Amino acid sequence: MNALAEPGNTAVLLLILGALLGVSALASRATGLLGVPFALLFIAVGIVAGREGLGRAPLLSDAFAFRVGTAALVFILFDGGLNTPLVTLRRSLAPSSVLATLGVLGTAALTGLAAHLFGFGWPQAFLLGAIVSATDAATVFALLRHSGVRLRQRVAGTLELESALNDPTAAILTVGLSVAIGAHHLSGWTLAGEASLQIAVGLAVGLGFGWLGRELLRRYPLPAGGLYPVASVALAFLSFGAATLLSGSGLLAVYVAAVLVGNEAVRYRTGLTRVHDALAWLSQVSVFLLLGLMVTPRSLVAVAGPGLAIAAFLTLVARPAVVAVCLAPFRYPWRETLYIGLVGLRGAVPVIFALFPALAGVPDAARLFHMVFFLVVANALLPGSLVRWLTRALGLVSRGPPPPAAALEITSTQLLEGELLSFYIAPASAAAGAAIAELPFPESAFAALVVRGQKLVAPKGPTRLEPGDHVFVFCQREDVPLVRLLFGEPGTEG
Repeated sequence: MNALAEPGNTAVLLLILGALLGVSALASRATGLLGVPFALLFIAVGIVAGREGLGRAPLLSDAFAFRVGTAALVFILFDGGLNTPLVTLRRSLAPSSVLATLGVLGTAALTGLAAHLFGFGWPQAFLLGAIVSATDAATVFALLRHSGVRLRQRVAGTLELESALNDPTAAILTVGLSVAIGAHHLSGWTLAGEASLQIAVGLAVGLGFGWLGRELLRRYPLPAGGLYPVASVALAFLSFGAATLLSGSGLLAVYVAAVLVGNEAVRYRTGLTRVHDALAWLSQVSVFLLLGLMVTPRSLVAVAGPGLAIAAFLTLVARPAVVAVCLAPFRYPWRETLYIGLVGLRGAVPVIFALFPALAGVPDAARLFHMVFFLVVANALLPGSLVRWLTRALGLVSRGPPPPAAALEITSTQLLEGELLSFYIAPASAAAGAAIAELPFPESAFAALVVRGQKLVAPKGPTRLEPGDHVFVFCQREDVPLVRLLFGEPGTEG
C-alpha cells in the first residue's frame, strides 16, 4: 500500500512546493507597486502556509532547514562573486573590508548590549548581535531595480561588496559563540584565533579553487552548454566543503572563487551568469519561505515588544554609528555615510545563522530565532520601504543613462575573438543625429543593433542614431579604444 501511495504523496509535495514558489514569484510584483520589500511577501506566504496558518504545514527540523539554508547561501554568494567586477573590487575593497570586519564586530557588540538590557543574558545577547550583524544588499537592490531608481556606483559598490564580505565574519562569530555557549566556555582570544584561521584558510581555498575552475572552464570544452552550470555549481560546493572541512570559512571561499571566475573570459560565460542569477533568486525565495514556515505566530507575541525595540536600535542607532566610525578614514560624504548606515538591510543571512544555536544546544535558542524574525521583518519595513525616498532625498540617484529595454548577448561554449559593447546616445553625443554610414567605424567594427525605447531597430547605413538610443557595436579587441572615442565608455553617455 505504501509503495502504491508514494507517487501520490510525492505529487502532493511537489504540488504544494510549486504553489508556494509560484505565489511568491507572482506576489513579488507588489514590491514595485507598493514599495514593500520582497522578503516580507515571501515570509508572509510561508506563515500562511505554516502550521498555524491556512496550510497547516508541519514544522521543519532545524537540521533540514539549516542544510537547505546553507546551500542557498552558497548559491547567493557565488552569484554575487560572479557579478563583482574587478573595478568595483579595487574601488570599494578597503572600506567594505573595514565594514565587513570591524563594522560587524561593532554592530554585534552594540546590538548585544541592547539585547542584554531587554532581558537576555550576556552570552545570548552577543550571540543575537552576531546573528544579525551581517547585511543583505540583495534585498535593497531588488527593490531599487523594481522602482527604477538607480544608486550611485560608489555607494552601490560599497553596499554590495560589504554584504558579500561580512557574511563570513558574522558566520564565524555565530558559530564560535554558539559552540562556546553550548560548552559553557567563552574566550575572546579563542574566538579571535579561530576567526583569523577561518579567514586565512577560506581565502586560500577560494583562490585555489577559483584559479582551478577558471582554467578548466577556459581550456577544456564540455560536450554541451548545459554542463557548464553543472561544473560551476560543483565549483561552488567544492569550495565551500573543502574550506569548511579544513577549518576555514566556506562562505569566503565560495565568494573568492566566484570573483576569479567571473572576471575571466570563460566558456559559456553569459549562460553561467543567467543560471546563477536564477539559482540565487530561487535560494532567496526558499530561505524566506523557510522562515515563514518555521515561525509560530503565538510564539512571536512573547518577544514582540523587545524585538521591535532592538530592531529600532539596530537600524537607527547601532548600524549608522558603526558605519560612521568605519568610513571616517575614507572621507565619504555625510550623505553617503548616512545612506550606507541606514540601508544595511538584513535578509536571508540572519535567517540561516539563527538556526545554528539550536543545533549547538544553546539555551533559549527558540527565543533567539523568533527575535531574529522580528529584526529581519522590522528592518525590511523601516528603512526597507523608504529606500527609494532615501535615495532621492539624499541626492544619491545615479545620473548615468537608463538601461536598455533589451540586451544583445552572445552565448557560446567556445572562446570567441571580438567584443560586443553597448553605448547610450546622449543628446550631447557626437553620434547623436548621425547616420550609421557617416560614422568612421574601424574596418572590423559594425553596429549590430539599436534599441530605441521599446523598439528594436536594424542599424543600416541610412539609420540615424537618436538621443536616448542604445547601440550595440561589435569590434575586435584592438579597436575598442577607437570605438569608445566614437561613443564614449560602454553603457554610459556618449
